[in-house]
Amino acid sequence: MQEVYDFLKAAGTYYLATVEGDQPRVRPFGTVNIFDGKLYIQTGKVKPCSKQMLANPKVELCAFKGGEWIRIAAEAIEDDRVEARKSMLDAYPNLRASYDENDGNTQVFYLKNAVATISSFTAEPKVIKF
Repeated sequence: MQEVYDFLKAAGTYYLATVEGDQPRVRPFGTVNIFDGKLYIQTGKVKPCSKQMLANPKVELCAFKGGEWIRIAAEAIEDDRVEARKSMLDAYPNLRASYDENDGNTQVFYLKNAVATISSFTAEPKVIKF
């Protein structure tokens, strides 16, 4: 899991895919954090992606850096603990201008049953499960 976290942090931006009905939805994200032994992402409860992940927790993340790309298939599970939200915001203090762990909007999800595949054109894919 640490290697997946390191890849996403180094990439800076990753793309989160969710499902709305029968339509895929993809948008750029930048938050990733390890808390309590799990890999977390963050959003706001007012955003469509929040509602999509609650309705169907199956997600995929994708990022590219230095000739390699990563795809992560997982279930996004909401963690409503204030400690989890605080950990994410402490890792991204610039988000505190828009979010607070007690604002009723900040939301974090951890990735469950994750399968990450790191690929390139020059090496065999590496699969990491967590």
